[in-house]
Amino acid sequence: MIDFERLAAWMDDEGLPGKGEPIEHSFLSGGSQNELYEIRRGDERCVIRIPPSFAPPDRDEGILREWRIVRALDGTDAPHTAAVAVCDDPSVLGRTFYLMGFVDGWSPMGRDTWPEPFDSDLEARAGLGYQLAEGIALLSKVDWKARGLEGLGRPENFHERQVDRWTSFFDRYKFRELEGIDVASAWLRSHEPLDYIPGVMHGDYQFANVMYEHGAPAKLAAIVDWEMGTVGDPKLDLGWMVQGWPDDTMAPDASNSGYVDMRGMPSRDQVLEHYANVSGRQVDDIDYYVILAKWKLAIVLERGYARAGDDEKLNAFGPIVVDLMKGAAELAETTDYGR
Repeated sequence: MIDFERLAAWMDDEGLPGKGEPIEHSFLSGGSQNELYEIRRGDERCVIRIPPSFAPPDRDEGILREWRIVRALDGTDAPHTAAVAVCDDPSVLGRTFYLMGFVDGWSPMGRDTWPEPFDSDLEARAGLGYQLAEGIALLSKVDWKARGLEGLGRPENFHERQVDRWTSFFDRYKFRELEGIDVASAWLRSHEPLDYIPGVMHGDYQFANVMYEHGAPAKLAAIVDWEMGTVGDPKLDLGWMVQGWPDDTMAPDASNSGYVDMRGMPSRDQVLEHYANVSGRQVDDIDYYVILAKWKLAIVLERGYARAGDDEKLNAFGPIVVDLMKGAAELAETTDYGR
């Protein structure tokens, strides 16, 4: 549990707004990696992001990496939370933490239906999809060097390293054979994107990691959860976003594609076109990124499945991993890209 009196004293020492006011707080979300609390001091509101006491030590380094990105995005057109302050002194709360601006909006996660009017107005709902694509399009335009993000990742030879890095990761916990992994891996080794322009990438871009403003028309309020953020190829975020996008978003089964109801969303081609128009980047090589995204996501989720035990949520990853890897291999075998 956070010592909120110590937090208030630290905030006062830092000269943050609300000095002298008592802290009111409410738990927002959290798990094994991070916890989030809303902090209120008078009229001031912000959010603290901090690892729980039992999280591994490297989460403190991860918090500082996240903070670099949050701070770098301040003042850019990319939807973001405001950067308030960071603390790497464990004598304050025991763990590294940062404060970011409170977003008065809503998340698609943890909902049975879209909020009004997106639950019934499919035309308005389409805007959610366009805004999702626009978020990473704007992110891709951030001047990462000017924003002080050199050294955050290793953009040089980004694609050349992917297969070796992630197959090595997979080999450390491999416990079953995955159909298609050899086919997809070989394809990725022998292909590359048409161009590569390094930029800020989120690393896990999907509806689960954004927030929208209340009401219509749809407006993305902030991209959140930067645990996998780095400097790499921003178009991998696009591949990650569309790898499970249904071919026909008006089909009845589009309501069951993933954890959100996709009926009424723009088609995959429409969101790709919107990304291209806003970002200024070509998307003719999207098949490369979709294969890479499916392959990489399968490997990442397989780690959770390998450690699932009696965890119902992690056990659910099992068939998802199989479908993702088979999908990556099938697309690799049938795409005309690079031929």
